[in-house]
Amino acid sequence: MTDIIIQNLLSPVVLFFALGILAAMVKSDLKFPTALSETLSIYLLIAIGIKGGIELSHYSLSTVIKPILGTLFLGTFIPIIVLFILRFMKMDFKNAIGLAATYGSVSIVTYGAAISFLSEFGTKYEGFMNVLVVLLESPAIFVSLLLLKLNEENQGHSLSQNIGFTAGKPMVSGLINTKVIKESLFGKSVLLLLGSLVIGWIAGEGALPAVKPLFIDLYPSVLMIFLLNMGVIAGQRLPEVKKHGWKILLFAIFMPVLSGILGIFVGNYIGLSLGGTTLMGVLAGSASYIAAPAALRTSVPEANPSIYLGLSLGITFPFNLIFGIPLYYSIAQWLQ
Repeated sequence: MTDIIIQNLLSPVVLFFALGILAAMVKSDLKFPTALSETLSIYLLIAIGIKGGIELSHYSLSTVIKPILGTLFLGTFIPIIVLFILRFMKMDFKNAIGLAATYGSVSIVTYGAAISFLSEFGTKYEGFMNVLVVLLESPAIFVSLLLLKLNEENQGHSLSQNIGFTAGKPMVSGLINTKVIKESLFGKSVLLLLGSLVIGWIAGEGALPAVKPLFIDLYPSVLMIFLLNMGVIAGQRLPEVKKHGWKILLFAIFMPVLSGILGIFVGNYIGLSLGGTTLMGVLAGSASYIAAPAALRTSVPEANPSIYLGLSLGITFPFNLIFGIPLYYSIAQWLQ
C-alpha cells in the first residue's frame, strides 16, 4: 500500500493540487478568474456525465439495479451516521445537519481524480459508475433536511433532541420547500451531470467521434488545471478549519474512511469489479462542496459555512486525494 500512496503522491494530479496549496500558504498572487473556474467545473461535469451515458448504453436495467439501490442506501444511511457521531461530539444540531448533508453527498472532483488513479494502474471499472455519481448528489441533502424539520417539529421530545426524529410521529407536509428541491435536483452540478448523461445514453457509441477529442482525450489535462485552482481554494480555507478545534479535524479524516469502507463493502456485496468497488468507496468517502453547500445556504442559513465547507474542502478533499483513494483501492483489493 505504501508504494500505491507514493505513486499517487507523485502523480501530476496530486502535485498540481499541492502546488495550489503552496501558493495559498505563501500568499502568492496566483488566482483563477471566476469565469475560468466556472468553465473548468462545467467541463468536468459534462465530461464525466457524457462518458457515463455512453457506457450506460451498453447495460440493461437488470445489470444496474443493484448498484443503484446500493447507492441510494449509502446516500440515506451515511448522513444518519454523521448526525449520530456529531451529536455524540456535542455539536449543535444545525451545524451537525450541515455536515450530515455535506458528508452524505459526493465530490465530483474526487471521483474524477479516482478515475485518473485507476487509469494509471490499468484498472477497469463499470461504465455505469458515472450514473451513481448523479444519484448520490441529492439523497443525503433530502435526508438531512428531513431530520432537521422533524427535529423542529418535535422539540419537546428528548429522543428528538438526541437523534433528530421521534418514532411514530406522522410526517407533515412542507418538510422540504420548493427552493431546496430546485437546488438539489436542478442545480448546476446535478443538471449538467444528469443532462449530459442522458445525452450520452441516447447517442450511444455514435457520439464517440464527436466527444472523444474534447471530453475524453483532454480530460486528464483539464483536471490538473482544475485541481491547481482547488488547491489554492483549499489552502485559503485551512485557517478557518483550525478555529474549530482538533476533534472536528479528526472527524474530517475519520468520517471519510468510515464511509469509504462502508461503500467498499456495499460495492463488493453487489458484485462490482475491483475498479467499481474502489469508486463506490470513493463516492461514499467523499464530501460535497458544490451541491450540498448550495442547498444548505438556502435551507439552513444558521449552519456555519466555514465548518461544513472548510472541512470538506480544506481537510477531507486533500486527504482523499492523497491518502484516501489509495486506501480504498487497497481495501477493495484485499476484499476481492
